[in-house]
Amino acid sequence: MAQSDDKTRSFSSLVVDGMERAPSRAMLHAVGFKNEDFKKPQVGIASTWSMVTPCNMHINRLADDAARGVDQANGKAVIFNTITISDGISMGTEGMKYSLVSREVIADSIETVVGCQGFDGIVAIGGCDKNMPGCMIALARLNRPAIFVYGGTILSGCHNNKKLDVVSVFEAVGARANDKIDDAELAAIEAKAIPGAGSCGGMYTANTMASAIEALGMSLPNSSAQAAISDDKRLDCERAGAAVLELLKNDIKPLDIMTKPAFENAITVVIALGGSTNAVLHLLAMANASGVDLSLDDFTRIGARVPMLADLKPSGRYSMGELVEIGGIQPLMKELLNAGLLHGDCLTVTGKTLAENLAEVKDYPAEQDMIRPLANPIKKDSHLAILYGNLATEGAVAKITGKEGLVFSGTAKVFDAEELALKAILDGSIVKGEVIVIRYEGPKGGPGMREMLSPTSAVMGKGLGKEVALITDGRFSGGTHGFVVGHITPEAHVGGALAIVQDGDQITIDAETKQLTLHVEQAEIDARLQNWQQPAPRYTRGVLAKYAKLVSSASKGAVTDNLD
Repeated sequence: MAQSDDKTRSFSSLVVDGMERAPSRAMLHAVGFKNEDFKKPQVGIASTWSMVTPCNMHINRLADDAARGVDQANGKAVIFNTITISDGISMGTEGMKYSLVSREVIADSIETVVGCQGFDGIVAIGGCDKNMPGCMIALARLNRPAIFVYGGTILSGCHNNKKLDVVSVFEAVGARANDKIDDAELAAIEAKAIPGAGSCGGMYTANTMASAIEALGMSLPNSSAQAAISDDKRLDCERAGAAVLELLKNDIKPLDIMTKPAFENAITVVIALGGSTNAVLHLLAMANASGVDLSLDDFTRIGARVPMLADLKPSGRYSMGELVEIGGIQPLMKELLNAGLLHGDCLTVTGKTLAENLAEVKDYPAEQDMIRPLANPIKKDSHLAILYGNLATEGAVAKITGKEGLVFSGTAKVFDAEELALKAILDGSIVKGEVIVIRYEGPKGGPGMREMLSPTSAVMGKGLGKEVALITDGRFSGGTHGFVVGHITPEAHVGGALAIVQDGDQITIDAETKQLTLHVEQAEIDARLQNWQQPAPRYTRGVLAKYAKLVSSASKGAVTDNLD
């Protein structure tokens, strides 16, 4: 066999063409290759299937659908797996420190398999939160024709005619601790909240990132807004498999799509949807892998002109499943495009521009109130506020919809770990007017930058959502709402000012001036820092220790392959 000059087989031909590659072909015969398959482009199907979490329990079937799409388009699909972990299960435990780490493991593992096996194209299918940015980081690094497919949203649970999701359970814990409900009610909510497969149902991190990736142009239209168990989602996978073959023919690669204007589109859609603070961290990381110069200040610049329009959970009333029913995010994107808020000339995985994809999209039904018109927004600018100040000289991320108010001043109550803060909230030690400070939870200090969903949900369950604030160098679940500030940088572990905050210090969070202020004289801050000693690493061996040594600041996306 002579080596192929077929440009759609640039990588696989090096693995399977020619007499000397007979051993490689012999191995592939054993996994189902036929002679004619060696002449086809090979497309790796990166599946994040696992029975670890309902978010991913169905993705093996979706991988089969994507593979069928590849094979029917005269390619050769090869399915392989990478890991997933469950934020919802590990939340509030030591195990949650592995969550953000898993994003890097996923990216590294997909890059490793595709690079080793010589796949010409890739379909990556993700469900739980870290799958999506992990897949996208890998696709950017590899820069081979590729499409991301979202595994789909879960349907709502129901109890006493009230729709439920996983955050309902976290908040029910706080309500039980405050004797607002009894054990039987908590057990009923627990049993009914998660009815089956799919990612958490509000505009939490999974649905936020799926929407961002669609806006970025790396998913087929509507991929972000389909139920996990649906004919639409299976067809989405088949179409993605076939579409990669078209990308191969036209030599369209991720870095042709993942440009600075495309990232600006993703940020715009995240803001309009009221998306998760994690989008800041993940989009920075994805941009880093793409060689795109994206910074915290880009979120401020874009946020000044883009309103929050979606009345979606956690701060709103509706679920992603209900947004699916009225058309998903495509009509919203068309409205944003018509208002000059999106770059319509950005290339997408359809081979067309964003504007071309949106040309025939129908408007939302007239009677819906889930997505507000631009003239009547929920908030006239972004709910994601990038704050600076003497507590965050490199920046912090606040999620403030306006429902909590825009300014909070209070007295610090300091905790050196999430568990200590949660205990104090549940036992009633936290009172009105306090700012809960949770530190040493950053990327290096945690390590792993845990999400503070347990304490923030307990605050809401206790009825203190408007009465206290919470700040941290950790991060938040997309399900968090309330007066919260995370991603504080520099983090406490590296000597950021958060490390020297004391009980009783006055702190102000101001979403209008974008300031996070510790009301202590600079001379006193300097003196405290002089006496501060960095804590010993919490892990000295294994993946968490390795991560802590490599990881960048949260203000840079908490990446482990930073160019600095």
